[in-house]
Amino acid sequence: MTLKTRQLELEVLRYDPEKDSEPHFQAYSVSCPEDWAILDALNYVKENLDTTLSYRWSCHMMVCGSCGMMVNGEPSLTCKTFIRDLPDKVRIEPLQNFPIERDLVVVLDDVMDKLQRAQPWIIRQDDPPPPDVEYNQPRAALYKFKQYTMCINCMCCYAACPQYGLDPSFIGPAALAMAHRYNLDSRDQGKSQRLDILADHDGVWDCSFVGACSEVCPKSVDPAAAIQQMKVDGAIEWWKQKLPGGKS
Repeated sequence: MTLKTRQLELEVLRYDPEKDSEPHFQAYSVSCPEDWAILDALNYVKENLDTTLSYRWSCHMMVCGSCGMMVNGEPSLTCKTFIRDLPDKVRIEPLQNFPIERDLVVVLDDVMDKLQRAQPWIIRQDDPPPPDVEYNQPRAALYKFKQYTMCINCMCCYAACPQYGLDPSFIGPAALAMAHRYNLDSRDQGKSQRLDILADHDGVWDCSFVGACSEVCPKSVDPAAAIQQMKVDGAIEWWKQKLPGGKS
């Protein structure tokens, strides 16, 4: 069976810091089968029309998160955004709120640092089980945090977050959602330690709850909900510290 094709006009933002004083758009015309995603169209441009085009991608399966870009002004995974759902003219830009490294590639150093601050790993105060003993966890305990394990660090939520755009010191949705994932894990004992960091002025309380992060999340993680739950946890932890016997 032969798939129908359509002519797609791509407007792609280009920027080479060694040659360009500022970013500019370049147009490409691509004949696309109807089952192509935007990433397929970019790969066609790279392989057949312009080998100098730079962008990130890896799995083409909505797993690696590396192909996040702005598609007609919307933060999107380009491997999940199909041309059949788009008009004949599509504008592709790098994720907003990030410095541009080259073309569609952005610098993610700031978010990587913020992820480390969130301490997205299991913290134990007690000794773990012996190496030859499984750490069993009830299924009900897994379901409490399973949704937040789906984050693939595509950073679409940061591109959509107005607070991060206004104040880059804000830790941001993905890092906070990942921290909440471990706060809910029955094996973890680091919740108070994380909240001491993430309930600060540039943490959960900076979130204005617009909810744009959850709207654009390609994996339905709902970081906005995680942040609001962390606000409640932070308030409870603060009051615990004020009670007799609480830590100073």
